[in-house]
Amino acid sequence: MTPSPYIFLAIFCGVALVFPIAPLVLAWLWRRFYQGAKPGPAKNATYECGVESLGEAQVQFQSQFYLYAIIFLIFDVESIFLVPFAVAFTGLPIGASVAMLVFLLLLLEGLVWAWSKGCLDWVK
Repeated sequence: MTPSPYIFLAIFCGVALVFPIAPLVLAWLWRRFYQGAKPGPAKNATYECGVESLGEAQVQFQSQFYLYAIIFLIFDVESIFLVPFAVAFTGLPIGASVAMLVFLLLLLEGLVWAWSKGCLDWVK
């Protein structure tokens, strides 16, 4: 006697429901039995390492650092694409070499563009 294929679907749906719901139920039970006292003025007070907050909460972030990091990631990740080409260089046809040359020229163009826009300058 062979089982119905729908049994596997039912098991899959059951597991898909149990895995996300079980941690939620366990967290709810933990909170219910081990929760501290109800919130009060001391519990709701702002606490930052015991030091009173001074000044604004938001800090000015210079976007140059963000641009520099994004450009680094782009060139870092794109340079990984050069590894397979370097490994199989002697066995590749001329079309692959031309494609890699175009790829390198596009990377160089992106670097020149970022440099001309001033994205690589630390101090502006």
